[in-house]
Amino acid sequence: MKLAQSFLASLFFGSILIAQSHNPFHQTLVDQVQASRIETNLTSFVNFGEKELGSNAANNAFNWLKGLYQSWGYTSIEQQAVNAFGQTGYNLIVTKTGTTYPNTYIVVDAHYDTLNGPGANDNGSGTVVLLEMARILKDIPTEYSIKFIHFTAEEWGLVGSRKYVEDIVIPQNLDIKLVFNIDQVGGVAGEVNNKINCERDESQPNSNNSASHTATNELKNLMELYSNLETNISNAYGSDYVPFQEEGYVITGLYEYNESPYPHSSQDTMDRVDLDFILEVAKGSLGAISYFAKAYDNMATVENQQISFQILPNPAGDKVEIHHTFSGNVQVQLTDLNGKVLLNQGFNRNKFQLDTTHLPNGIYLFQLIQNGKISTEKLIIQHK
Repeated sequence: MKLAQSFLASLFFGSILIAQSHNPFHQTLVDQVQASRIETNLTSFVNFGEKELGSNAANNAFNWLKGLYQSWGYTSIEQQAVNAFGQTGYNLIVTKTGTTYPNTYIVVDAHYDTLNGPGANDNGSGTVVLLEMARILKDIPTEYSIKFIHFTAEEWGLVGSRKYVEDIVIPQNLDIKLVFNIDQVGGVAGEVNNKINCERDESQPNSNNSASHTATNELKNLMELYSNLETNISNAYGSDYVPFQEEGYVITGLYEYNESPYPHSSQDTMDRVDLDFILEVAKGSLGAISYFAKAYDNMATVENQQISFQILPNPAGDKVEIHHTFSGNVQVQLTDLNGKVLLNQGFNRNKFQLDTTHLPNGIYLFQLIQNGKISTEKLIIQHK
């Protein structure tokens, strides 16, 4: 649940910077989302009761979540103790290792603690969406690693996520490409729930805002590609992405457009959420995380795969390094968003450096081309 009054910025981008295209393989994953599993898992979640930090209900819910991941075959499962206000609970962190960039992470999270009630919407809805994404992606290779995180103590002031950032992310200097937060996406029973808020960073520090706006615009497009929902751009606030945002990480998130009046009460029950809406949120979210983490079909031939590459750092200042996975010569093309070619050069190394001091602040497109295969990444220039 949000911790402050929402200021919805009904901002619609006049032009889409880079339109995401429909990926047939990602669609096969989306088609595996099951309404029956969502309902079953949400029923189990609700039946644990009020899941405040340190309560038996919260501990039982944690063990249930952990057991599901174990039943799906996940082995990298961590629990982080969270101590606050004389109580102890646990964050659940499950890592799926990427094939190309195993040390670069997409964090997708939802809090599982509740306040004054069973929390069917806040945040049982986000919890079951996260579970369905993790279930389907278990044996699907992704270029980037994914951390599926269930935070506790969100309702007590983002205590669980803040502890994770302070005690794990910062000391370990984790390379996090994106944080994707899912909080209260249950809709309101009896209403027309056909729109979802896609949330972007509009807060200090400003250094990560531009990248967040780009990621959120991508999320907006992806939700519309893989679900039947309309989308609205809103500002990010008061949920578990905030501790990441404050440390300069790039964030985005989802939150229901029709805001339910029932969270933080005994009335936040199964009969007051819209299961069809949660189903669509799960479909769009899975399509989005498949795009962000670059899920691919391991049965596909090499000839059908794109060149994988990474731009470091990104956002960049005066120089960038390009790391790619294919051997031999590749053609590198850099363009601005108007299509003007700024660089067109061949390289025969898997790692090379480019001077970007002459580029004004803004967003550019890098393309690596080899034997007719093209892969595209965005480069953000932010000179200090």
